[in-house]
Amino acid sequence: MIDFHTHILPNIDDGAKSIEETMELVEEAKKVGFEAIISTSHYMEGYYETNTPEREVWINIIYQKLQEENREMKLYLGNEIYLSENIMRLLEEGKASTINDTSYILFEMPLNIEPLNLYNVVYEMLQNKLVPVLAHPERYTFVQQSPELINELIEKGVLMQCNYASIDGYYGKRAKVIVKKMLENDMVHFFGSDVHRANTIYPRIPEILKKLTEIIGKEKLEELTTRNPKLALKNKRIEIEEPNKIELTMKEKLIMKMSK
Repeated sequence: MIDFHTHILPNIDDGAKSIEETMELVEEAKKVGFEAIISTSHYMEGYYETNTPEREVWINIIYQKLQEENREMKLYLGNEIYLSENIMRLLEEGKASTINDTSYILFEMPLNIEPLNLYNVVYEMLQNKLVPVLAHPERYTFVQQSPELINELIEKGVLMQCNYASIDGYYGKRAKVIVKKMLENDMVHFFGSDVHRANTIYPRIPEILKKLTEIIGKEKLEELTTRNPKLALKNKRIEIEEPNKIELTMKEKLIMKMSK
């Protein structure tokens, strides 16, 4: 498996706070079956602005420590870029990064407010031959209220990366409902831990994998956790299935109305 979304670099964003915690996270990932980790530290203008060369230094430091301790883990550089009209400039100036210097770009949105410039920024990325990947769509409140937005974005060429722990209720009942419906309707293209702290997400992974297998089966799970990330890292095209429209049951509608 390849972890597509993590915050393992120390003191870069709200993720790992020390190189010791970074190494602990790497060990946790290895124990539950990950063979590679993509580091996707936040890049948010005016807030988290550690540039690509600085983050590359940290990747090299982690590799060196792994070698010293006779441990193996493949590491790749990326970013989780906060939606901005300046995304192309940030990439061109070497401030923010695509996934492993490929055409795949992981971006996030405000959790509670749909950005007015969403489609303009998506269009600009597509025009520049990038493949936009939206981080954890199931967590945005406006997506939970209007799940059809996921269909619209996929139709425009946006891929979806969901968080493993969403199916476990880690981000609330609404996110759990949405990610399950996305899985059932061929709307998920990658999974990531979105791990920030040690002893949080990774220990849950074995049970989460069982739940995901029950919903989509082993072959589809392999696609989302391993095959698709490998294709992205090699800058290869990912074939996606036509998604179905999300239809909530009465029980699910009640959960969405009453829960957080």
